[in-house]
Formats: sequence, structure tokens, C-alpha cells
Amino acid sequence: MDSTTAVPAQPGGKSGVLINRNFALLFAGFSISSIGDFVFTTTLVLWIAVRLTAGLSWSPLAVSGALLAASVPIFLVGPLAGVFVDRWNKRGTMLRAAVFQAVAVALLLGVSGIVPVPGMLGGQLPIRWTLGVIYGVVFLVNAANQFNNPASMALLGDIVNEPERARAAGLTQVVSALAVIIGPPVAALLFVFGVQWALLLDAASFVVAFGCVLLIRAPRAAVSVAQGERGHFAREFGQGFAFFFRSRVLVTLLIAALLAMLGAGALNALDVFFVTGKDYLNQPASLYGFAGAAQGVGILLGAIVASALAYKFGLTRTIWVAVLILGATIVAWSRMTLFIPALITLFIGGIAQAALNVAAGPLLLAVTPRELVGRVTAVLQPLITGASLISIALAGYLVSTVLVGFHASAFGVRFGPIDSIFLVAGGLIILSGLYAMVMWRGVRVAAPKADGAGEAGTTTPAPEAVPVVG
Repeated sequence: MDSTTAVPAQPGGKSGVLINRNFALLFAGFSISSIGDFVFTTTLVLWIAVRLTAGLSWSPLAVSGALLAASVPIFLVGPLAGVFVDRWNKRGTMLRAAVFQAVAVALLLGVSGIVPVPGMLGGQLPIRWTLGVIYGVVFLVNAANQFNNPASMALLGDIVNEPERARAAGLTQVVSALAVIIGPPVAALLFVFGVQWALLLDAASFVVAFGCVLLIRAPRAAVSVAQGERGHFAREFGQGFAFFFRSRVLVTLLIAALLAMLGAGALNALDVFFVTGKDYLNQPASLYGFAGAAQGVGILLGAIVASALAYKFGLTRTIWVAVLILGATIVAWSRMTLFIPALITLFIGGIAQAALNVAAGPLLLAVTPRELVGRVTAVLQPLITGASLISIALAGYLVSTVLVGFHASAFGVRFGPIDSIFLVAGGLIILSGLYAMVMWRGVRVAAPKADGAGEAGTTTPAPEAVPVVG
């Protein structure tokens, strides 16, 4: 971004709790849309698993389809979108994305049963057509996010002065954790009254976010890619690719993340069936949201603790210890039969997940030149997403086909299809932690200096901590 077009975010005086007016608006839009997103995601899982495909053997595969539709845009659109966002007005990009997402979610109202579909038996589309519409909308909403995310990051840099950006990131991390806590239970409660209410809430959250961004008095976003640099996307991306695979720290981070996501993706696809299945926790669908809330409380606590201790403990050590704990909690989760102990297990897993997220961003920034951070991220994120896609698809396929009716026992312990997959998933995550522990032995990353703005080790908002509309 051309710094000559930027104006001071706070031209003097002491900043408030929300730093300044512009950030307060961005923060408000992010908060509302984050809650809306978790309501939307939880609603779709319940809608597909409990209403559309209830009792069908391929129900887990149908849920996996929605998760795949949400992840594919990160893999396909994400690496390309950043190039165009750099050339567009950042605030305008966010406004257009919010409108697009609100309209896309509103389209689902047509298949939610709120109005009868003309010419269809019972006024509703066949199940497979309804699933197709759901998958399409999920894809479009998340494709728009691939433009919105980098635009919001750039806008944050325009409206918040550098010394205050870490505080801005901390505030958004807290809201993200609170959204995990609030969103799923709200979705579960709204689901009792009808899926359309949750869809309306999410569409309204995009409208509110649009209004907040519209009120921001941001500097005119400049075209940050110089005229002479256009058309060199492949060359510049290749430079980041080459740097990435020459770095021992980054390659270890990637391999560990790939192993972990090959396990973790299965949980996203099958959790709802584990909570509601009669052979597992056997809880009503209305309590499914509280599983996510328990994890969210752990994430909130873990983010606070890890932010204070990650550098003292060591970034690499924080990551591999957190991964080992996370894998162990998933193994424990696979053996749960009582709901309250299961929630406690998810709470502990949330703490470990937060510690992992807090340390990963600063580690990447500490070993990557500033001018390569975007391209290194463009290498890392799609590969990790690809592993998640494989895990989600494989888990849904196995439970819906190969493992239908599977039951086994060993040493007096009984195993079914879902808990067996969770057990393998936890083992893969533990394996990734052990790999990182061995490969990072002797690696130390120094804490950033208090006055080290602009230095390699300086912490800046990680992508997942930046306000994102929708």
C-alpha cells in the first residue's frame, strides 16, 4: 500500500479501549459477523445431519460435503485473490464482499422451507438438490472471504498505528473465542424454531458489517503493486515458494501441520454424529452447540495464557507441546461416553489449540523476511487446507461406506466406526507433535524487542486474528 496516501489513524492524544473510531467500527462489524458465521456453520451441520439426511447411511458424507465446500475456496481462490486485492480499494472490496455474502446466504431461504417451491412435491426440493444449493452457497460465501480477508488486513494497517496493532489483534482474538462460545449454542436454540431464523441472522450480520465498514473514514486505498511489477505473479510467487522450502523451521511447521490436519479434519466432519449417536454420547441435537462452546472457553483462556508465556516458554516448544496435548485430548474424546467429561476434554483441547495458534504466527514472522510473508503464507495455507480436505472427505466416505456396521473389541474395549477414526486422528496429531519436537531440537526464536517495530521478530496480527467481515 502506498504510504503517501495514508493518514494518521489517531492524530494525537491517548487512544481509547477500542483504539480509535475507525477501528471501533471495524471491530464491531467483525464481532457481529463472527457470531453470525458460527451460527451459520453450526446450523448447516444440524440442518444436514438432523433434518435433511437423518437416518441415511451417507449422512456423514453429506456433512463432509458442506465442510469441503467451505474449504475448497481457500485452496483454489486464496492464492490468487491477494494479487487482485492489492490492486483494489480495500474498503470497497470489503463492502462488495459483504453485500455478495448477504445475498448468497439469503438464497438459502428459498430451500429452507420458509416458502413452498412451485412445482415440487410438498413444496420442497429433493434432498440432493437442496444439498447442492447449500454447497454452492457455502462455496460462494467462503470464496468472497478470500478477497475480504487480505483487504481487511490492509485496512487495519491504514486505520491503526503500528504500536497499537498488537492490541488490535488481541481484541479480535478475544472476540473470535467468544464467537466460538456464543455462536453454536445460539444456532442450536434457533434450530429448534426453524433453520430460516439462523439464516436470517447470518445474512443480517453481513448487512451490519457492511454498515460498519461504510462508516469508516479510511484513507483512499492505493494500488500498491507498481505498474512495472504487474504480470509477474508467477515469478514472485516462485520466490516465496523457493524460500519456504529452504527453511528448516517452515518445512517442519508444514509437515507437522499436514499430519495434524489429516487427523483434525475428521473431527469437523463427524463431531455431530459422535455427540448425537446412540452408541457414543447419545445427546439431543440441541446440546451439540455446547460442545463447540466448551472448546471456545478453552480457546479464550488459552489465548490469554499463551500470549503472556509463549516467548518465555519458547515458540517452537509451545507449538509441539500444544500439538501433543491436543492429540491426547482427541484420543480421550474418542473414548468418552458421558457428556460433561466430554466437554471438559474439549475445554482442555481448546487451550492447546489456542496456544498453537498464538505461537505459530510469530514463529512464521520471526523466520520470514517481511517482504516474503504474504507469499510464504500463500504456500502454507493452501497445502494445510488440502490436507484438511482429504481428511474431511475420507472420514465422511469411510463412515458412510466401508465402516458401516463396523464393531470390534480389544482388551475389553469396544470400538465403533466414528470413535475408531477419532482414535487414529489423535494418533496422527501426536505423531506430528513428536516430529516437530525432534526437528526443532536446538531451534530458538528470540522474543521481539520492545522498540523493534519493523524487525523480523516483531509480532504483527496473524491472518486469523485480523478483523474479517463475514
